[in-house]
Amino acid sequence: MTQAPGKLVQASAVPHVVTELPGPRARAHIEFDRQWTSPSLPRAYPVVPVRGHGCTIEDIDGNLLLDFNAGIAVTSTGHSHPEVVRAIQEQAGKLIHYSADFYLPIYAEMCAELARIAPMKEKPRVFLTNSGTEAVEGAVKLARYATGRQYLVSFLGAFHGRTYGSVSLTASKAKYHAGFGPMLPGVFHAPFGHVADLKWFDEVLFDREVPPTEVAAIVVEPIQGEGGYVVPEDGFMQGLRRICDEHGILLIADEVQCGAGRTGKMWAIQNWDVEPDILATAKGIASGMTLGAFIARDSLMTKWGPGAHGTTYGGNPVACAASLATIKLLEGGLMANAVARGAELMAGLRRLQAQFPSVITDVRGIGLMIGVEFDTHEHSAAVEWAAFQRGLLTLECGHSVIRIAPPLVLTEAEAAVGLELFGEAVAEVAAKA
Repeated sequence: MTQAPGKLVQASAVPHVVTELPGPRARAHIEFDRQWTSPSLPRAYPVVPVRGHGCTIEDIDGNLLLDFNAGIAVTSTGHSHPEVVRAIQEQAGKLIHYSADFYLPIYAEMCAELARIAPMKEKPRVFLTNSGTEAVEGAVKLARYATGRQYLVSFLGAFHGRTYGSVSLTASKAKYHAGFGPMLPGVFHAPFGHVADLKWFDEVLFDREVPPTEVAAIVVEPIQGEGGYVVPEDGFMQGLRRICDEHGILLIADEVQCGAGRTGKMWAIQNWDVEPDILATAKGIASGMTLGAFIARDSLMTKWGPGAHGTTYGGNPVACAASLATIKLLEGGLMANAVARGAELMAGLRRLQAQFPSVITDVRGIGLMIGVEFDTHEHSAAVEWAAFQRGLLTLECGHSVIRIAPPLVLTEAEAAVGLELFGEAVAEVAAKA
C-alpha cells in the first residue's frame, strides 16, 4: 500500500497524506519555538500538529498523519471527539473556573462518577488534580498521613511524574534525577514484574533496610509505561496485595497511563482482579483536558481534614465536563473496541516479529497498550523515525521499546494501515542492520 509522497493512502476511507516531513512551515515554526521555549522539553520528533480528528493529526503543512501515540496515551476518545467538544463548549459557556475551595456542583458530580467506577469495594472518596504527577503526589501525602509511616516503595523502571515526590519514585531513566538531588528521602526501588521478585521485600527490604511496620505504601504501575510497556507476570500484582495486607501497607495503583480503558478494562489493575487502596488517574480520563485524580477508600480519605491538601485549579469545571463525557464513551463501546483492535494489532505485530526476529525481540501488551521491543535503542529510534517519515506517529519508551497506544476510537482499517506503515519502517531498518 506504499504510495508516492503526497498521494492519498486509502484503506476504507483512512486519511493519510504525507508530502515532506518536516515541511517548510514546520521547520519555520520549530525555529521560532526554539527561541522561546524551555530546552528541557524532550520533543520526540519534529511534528507540528494544528488540528486533529479521531486518529488523524493534521500538521502545519497540511500533512495528514495516523496517530499511534495519542499524545502519550492521552486522547482516549480520539482527537476532538464531537461529544467531548460539545461538553466542553457547553460548560465553558456557563462557568470556566471557580476554585475547589467552594462547592462546585460539577466537581462533586465528577468525584461521584470516579467513585462509581473505582475498583474498590469500600466506598471511595476522590480528590481532583490538574495532572498525573499531582495525583501521585497527593496519593503519597495521603498514604503517609493516614498510616503515620514514612517509607515508600516504588519499582525499577517506574515512571510516576516529574515533580519532586513523583520523580523520586521514578526509576525509568537516570536523567530524570540528574542534577536535581537530593530526592525525596525514604524511597526504595524494588525489582518489577516477576513473581520471584517479590522475595526482595522479605529478603532485602524488611530484613536489611526497614521494618515493614514503617512502610506507608507500595506505589506501582500495574503496567509500566515509560519504563517500556512492561506487563507483569500473573501473580505479581496479587503478591503485592498479599504483602500489603500482611503488613498494613497501602497499595497505590498509578493508572495515569495504563488506566481509563486503555487495556480494555477501566483500570489495568482489574486485569488481575486486585483492589488498590488508592488509585491515581489522569491522561486519558478527560480526553486531553487537564484533569487528574486520586481515589481512596473512605476510611483513608476521611483521616485528614480541611486544609491538609488543596488545589486552585484541580477539578476545573471544563475539564470535569470533558471527563464525564469521556467516561460515557469509554463505557459505551471504546473499551470493547480497545480489546478488538488490540488483538488485531498484537497479531500483526507478532507476525512482523516472526518476519524480523533479529531486530524485534518482543511484542507485549494488553488492549491498546502494546510495546514492541527491539534489539537495540538505535534500532527502535530508527524505526520511530522511519514510521514518522511515513506519517505514522509512534513513541519510544524504556531502553529500546516503541509504544503502540492509539486513541481507543481506532478502526479496523486504521489498524491495518498502521501495521503496514510500521512494517515498512521495520523492514527499512532491518535492511540496514
